[in-house]
Order: sequence, then structure tokens, then C-alpha cells
Amino acid sequence: MSLYCGIACRRKSLWCYRLLSTYVTKTRYLLELKEDDDACKTAQQTGAFYLFHSLAPLLQKSEHQYLAPQHSLSELEKLLAKFGQDTQRIEDSVLLGCSEKHEAWFALDLVLNSSSPINASLQKPQMETELKASFIELRKALFQLNEKDASLLSTAQALLRWHDAHQFCSRSGQPTKKNMAGSKRVCPSNKIIYYPQMAPVVITLVSDGTQCLLARQSSFPKGMYSALAGFCDIGESLEEAVRREVAEEVGLEVERLQYSASQHWPFPNSSLMIACHATVKPGQTEIQVNLRELEAAAWFSHDEVATALRRNNPYTQQQNGTFPFWLPPKLAIAHQLIKEWVEKPTCSALPA
Repeated sequence: MSLYCGIACRRKSLWCYRLLSTYVTKTRYLLELKEDDDACKTAQQTGAFYLFHSLAPLLQKSEHQYLAPQHSLSELEKLLAKFGQDTQRIEDSVLLGCSEKHEAWFALDLVLNSSSPINASLQKPQMETELKASFIELRKALFQLNEKDASLLSTAQALLRWHDAHQFCSRSGQPTKKNMAGSKRVCPSNKIIYYPQMAPVVITLVSDGTQCLLARQSSFPKGMYSALAGFCDIGESLEEAVRREVAEEVGLEVERLQYSASQHWPFPNSSLMIACHATVKPGQTEIQVNLRELEAAAWFSHDEVATALRRNNPYTQQQNGTFPFWLPPKLAIAHQLIKEWVEKPTCSALPA
């Protein structure tokens, strides 16, 4: 009997803990907002809004970083009224998440889907003056944001872009309707439900055991090298996508691979970056660069990569006119892959 009571008490304690878990309660609360339009509308009353203009977030410069200001519902309503926009536009906002105290966070683009006859380009400087901040392209500002703001604004831009591109049903051609949270769109004529999606991308750091392979595209900033990356094809497994991309881009055959981590990436149209380490046989390291995919690729030693990770100002042009070899910023998952390899070069030598 005492044994039974002990087990029952432990189960009850676990059950109570799960009910009180901050993560679980937040997740359940956000699910409710996604499924219940009235609950979501109520959450907007006490929520906070991040503002965008043509997918560029509103940011304030603070020393060497950007900050993303929040606005209350009443502040947003006053702003919309001042610039001749209907406050019903707030229904175009999308839910991003919430705080531990269940303050919901939303994002609204002040221009996308607007029916206002006022020219958007004329409004932008006036809005920036009124808000005492600037609308800045996310790609330019991303690495100067803190981790929380970078994640929220990346999610916001991806959702706002998706809704802007999916206003009509691909089957009926009729306008689709967004739910209050922006977690889906529904075609009223045939009830088809559309959900925001991400494209899976494999990003792979290849090693031969003592060196790692890094590459660059012509679109990269001068001097920057990164891990190999490419979209997954329909029907491929993760392992097949890694092996194909490495073969296509540098002409090498992967022997072993190991999953590392994943990251949402908002560019160009919202991707799920799936990071892996891969190894090739030491005797099979001759690179054959596919110039249609890459500008250059090379093997780098442990010391070279470790030095590049420590470089504080990679953008400084050298006296001979060249730029030093440098790596993606800390926020990028490629940086984490490379750092893992430097800290433990054999971390990728596990069986597939």
C-alpha cells in the first residue's frame, strides 16, 4: 500500500509540475490564441506590437546595436489614425509569441495589404519621424540585434511575407481569409486550409579529420567563407540531401555525417537550416568546384579557422587591397558549426 501511495504521489507531483511548467503553459496559451480568434483579439488589448514597413522592421540605434521598440494597441491605433489608415488594419497583424506573463507579441506591416490611397513612400519618412526610429532592411540589421529581437523579427518578416504572397487560393483563385493569429489562411469557397511553410535547407561543414572545407558565393561579403548549403529536393532524406549537395558543389563523396542543430532563416523566403558535420576519406580530398554554384572553395587548417573566429573586425580592408578571411557572425548557424569543429575537430567523425 505504501509503495502504491509513493508511486501515486510521485506521479501527482510530476503532473503538477507539468501544469506549472512555464514552457508548457506558454505553449498551451499560444495554441489557444491560434485556434480561437476571440481569445487572440482579447490578447491584442494588452499585447505589444512590432512594426514593419514593406517588410523592413522599425528599429532604434543604440551604440553598436539595434533595438526593436514595442508599441501598445492604443499607440498603434493613434498612429494609424494619424496617417489615414483604418484601425481595422490591426487584424492584419500576426502572432509571434508571448512573455512568461502571457503578454502576447504581434507584428504588423503598415504598408502591405493596405487599401489607403496615401502613397506608402511618402508616409515612410513621416512615420519614422513620428516614431523616432527607422525602418531598416532586416538583412542589414540582423547581426546587430540581440538574440530575442533577431528571432522575433525573423519570424515576423517570414509570416508577413507568407501572408502577402498567399492572399488567393491556388485551387479556386478566390481570396483567402487569414485567422486572427495569422497561423493559417482559409479559402471560403472550398475550405482548403493553408499553413505557413519553411523550405528545408541542409548546411554542411565537411572535414577530412584535420582540415575543414569552406566555400563562398559571389553574393557573399568580401572575404567571407562559410559551410556548404543547399535546398532539399522533394523525396530526399536529410542524409541524401547532404551527400548530393557536397557532390554537386565540390565534387566530394561524404563518408560519414552527423546532425548538429537547426535554425530558422528568414532569407530569401523562410528556410529551416539543418546543420550537419560530414567527413570524407583523408585520401579523397581533391576539390572540383562547381562554378555555377560557388565562386571558390578551399580546405582550411584548424589554426586558420580558429584565428578567423577570433577576428573582431573582419570588414577592415588590408593594405594590399584584399580582405582577411572571415566567417559568418555568431548568430548564424554556420558560425556554430565551425565553432564546434574548432573546439572538437573529431566531432564529425561519427558513423552516419
